[in-house]
Amino acid sequence: MRRTIRFLRKGETVEVEQFAPRTTLLDWLRLSERSTGTKEGCGEGDCGACTVVLRRLVDGRLVPAPVNACILLLGQVDGSEVLTVEDLAAEGRLHPVQQAMVEHHGSQCGFCTPGIVMSLFALYEAGMAPDRQEVTDALAGNLCRCTGYRPIVDAAFDALARREEDPFVARRQQVAGKLAALADEADVFVGSDQSFFAAPASIEALAQLCLAHPDATLVAGATDVGLWITKALAELPKVIWLGRVAGLDAVAEDGETVTLGATVPLSRARDVLAGLDPDLGELMRRFGSRQVRASGTVGGNVANGSPIGDLAPALIALGATLHLRRGAERRSLPLEDFFLDYRKQDRRPGEFVTAVTLRKPAGRHFRAFKVSKRFDEDISAVMGAFCLDIADGTVREARIAYGGMAGIPKRARAAEAALAGATLADGAAMERAVTALAGDFSPLSDHRASAGYRRRVAGNLLRKALTEIATGDDAATRLIGHREIRHAAE
Repeated sequence: MRRTIRFLRKGETVEVEQFAPRTTLLDWLRLSERSTGTKEGCGEGDCGACTVVLRRLVDGRLVPAPVNACILLLGQVDGSEVLTVEDLAAEGRLHPVQQAMVEHHGSQCGFCTPGIVMSLFALYEAGMAPDRQEVTDALAGNLCRCTGYRPIVDAAFDALARREEDPFVARRQQVAGKLAALADEADVFVGSDQSFFAAPASIEALAQLCLAHPDATLVAGATDVGLWITKALAELPKVIWLGRVAGLDAVAEDGETVTLGATVPLSRARDVLAGLDPDLGELMRRFGSRQVRASGTVGGNVANGSPIGDLAPALIALGATLHLRRGAERRSLPLEDFFLDYRKQDRRPGEFVTAVTLRKPAGRHFRAFKVSKRFDEDISAVMGAFCLDIADGTVREARIAYGGMAGIPKRARAAEAALAGATLADGAAMERAVTALAGDFSPLSDHRASAGYRRRVAGNLLRKALTEIATGDDAATRLIGHREIRHAAE
C-alpha cells in the first residue's frame, strides 16, 4: 500500500501525502505550487484555458495528452509528468509553438493563450504533420473570444512545418526512465477510512475496496465528476480512481465482437471504433474535445447514465453487452437494460462496470448522426444510431437507438417493429417507422431544443439513414463531414 501520489514536475519527483480527495490539478497548480500561468475559465472543461499536458508511458512510449486541469483530480496525475505553459521556454528562448504564436499575432487579451499553446504543444510533441483537420481538432477544445482562430491556426501550421528540435525531445529518454521508476503495482490509499483518495492497482483490489466503501465515488476520467466539484460544489469525501487498475483498459477483438475495457480512453476508443465503421469514427471525433477524449473513458460515459451521452446509443444499436462486477460476482446484461431512469442505472452498491462488448457492424448497415448547436465540442440535442440487417432488400432486424429523446438512451422499439419485414424500396414503410417514433418517445423541451424540434429531427435522421442505406449514396444527404464515406456492408 502506497500512502502518497507521485508524479514528475519540472524534472523532479513530487510526492503528495495530504490533500482533499476533491482537489483538482488546477487548484494544486495555482494555489499550492503557485504556477498561475494556467488559467481558470469556465470551470467545466469547455473553454480550454486550463489546458496542461500529461506525459505517460504507454507500451514503452512517452505519449503526451492535453487535459483540462480544472476538472482533473490531483490524484489522477499519479505516475505521469505534468507540463504547464511555464515549462515551455528554455534558456531565454520560446518554444517553437510560442514563437509562432508571437509571430502570427495569435494572442490579444491572452487569457486563453496558455491553454491554446499547450494544446498545440501536445500536437507538436506527438509529431503530427501540419494537417488542417488535425489542427482544428486540436483546437476544438480551446475557445478564443478576441483573436479569432485564423492567426492561431496559421501559427500552428508554421510551428508544425518548422519541426525544430526542442528540449522536450532531447529529454524523452530521461523522462521515460523516471516514469518507469515511478511505476509500481502498489495500491494507492491517501487519507483515512472516512475521507480518502484511492487508486487500486488490480481488479481484485478494486472489487474489495468498492465492497468496503459502497458510498465512494468512482472516478475514471472525471469529465463528469469534475463538474460535480466545480459547479455543484460536491464534497466527495471518498474517491476511488480507476485509472491504475491493471487490465481494466484492455481491448479484445475476435471475429464478430470487440470488447472495450471500462477505462479505455475515448481517444483510444475512437481509433478502435473508426476501424469498424466511418460513422463511428466521425461520431467520436465530435465527442467533446481532444482534452475530454484524452481523459474520458468508455465505462465512465456509460456508467454516468447521461441521456445525452453520445456513445451509449451507438453501442445499443450495435447490440452491446455490459459487464459488471461486485466482489467476486460477475454479471452481464444488454446495455439498453442498464439504463432505468434519468441518472438511475441497474448498478448495485459496490458494483462497477468492467467492460462493454459490441457486435461488429460488418455485414449489416450502420449509421450514426449527431445534431448539436455547435459542430465541435457540443452536447447533442439529438443523437441517432441505426443498425439494419438486410437480406434480399428486406429488413430482417432493425436496431434503432436515440439519445436526447428521453431521460435515458433508449431503443425505438415501435419504429423497429414497423421496419421488420419491410423492403427498403417501400417508402410507406419508412413513413410508418417515422410515425411510430411518436409512440417510442415523449421528448422534453430544454435550452438545447424544444420537444417538437427533437421529434422532427429524430424522424428526419431515420429517413436519412434509410435513404442512404437504400440508395448507397451518402453524398446526397450529407452537407458536411465525410461525403466520401462508403460503408463496408454496402
